[in-house]
Amino acid sequence: MGPQLRQKESAADLVQSACREILEHRDKYQFGGEAGFRRWLFTTALRKVRDRVDYYRAGKRNVDREASITDGELANVYADCATPSRDLDMRERIARFESAFDELEADHREVITLARIVGLPHREIAVAMNRSEAASKQLLYRALAELALTLGRHPN
Repeated sequence: MGPQLRQKESAADLVQSACREILEHRDKYQFGGEAGFRRWLFTTALRKVRDRVDYYRAGKRNVDREASITDGELANVYADCATPSRDLDMRERIARFESAFDELEADHREVITLARIVGLPHREIAVAMNRSEAASKQLLYRALAELALTLGRHPN
């Protein structure tokens, strides 16, 4: 989602909206196996995120013109989502991961998303990213290594 969209909308709201859209248009899906179904889900979710980013960047709603949210305010947003005694550790891990993930290059974020979140095989990742299969594997390896290093630089 990126930090600017997270300031405006929760991931849960976007997931719910994407799921609603998927259910409304399920008759348009043509079975392409499990990988094809995941790709359709991912594409729908990605389109939803891009649409919301475009919405907030339009005219007077342009988030680039707003002051950024501070770490303390972000922690307060996440605090509203969970009970303090049970979910404190999870909130800290999520914030740490999101911060580290946002620091990655765009192609590193994309390959990690396609491989680890969407679960696409390397040949489909290669097609989606216009690379060879070997190059997509190498990119994923480098992206995960960079994410690990970035997470290591963030305090626990």
